[in-house]
Amino acid sequence: MMNSDNQEIYKAIFAVVRLIPKGRVTSYGAVAKAVGLKSGARMVGRAMSLVGNEKVPVPVHRVVNSSGVVVNDNGYREKKLRSEGIEVRNDKVVDFKTKFWDPLTEIAF
Repeated sequence: MMNSDNQEIYKAIFAVVRLIPKGRVTSYGAVAKAVGLKSGARMVGRAMSLVGNEKVPVPVHRVVNSSGVVVNDNGYREKKLRSEGIEVRNDKVVDFKTKFWDPLTEIAF
């Protein structure tokens, strides 16, 4: 259950995640910082689990942990990333630093 404060934060999180370009990834923490949450990586993870109700798709597969590790969800996210040209080996984005998209530097606020 979401309270109205969380709903607004989740909307902001979804908006940032929708901006991640194909072929790039970002981290839960980077998204949290972009929406003003200093230590909100877990909240971003929670938001990613709630995108099923969103009318406009949210590319959750492009959000990984700070080391480039992809959430294990029976291979769905890994498969989506590969379809966008991102190599994943042992559940980790290969060449993570060059594939990393930093919303704080890439979005004009």
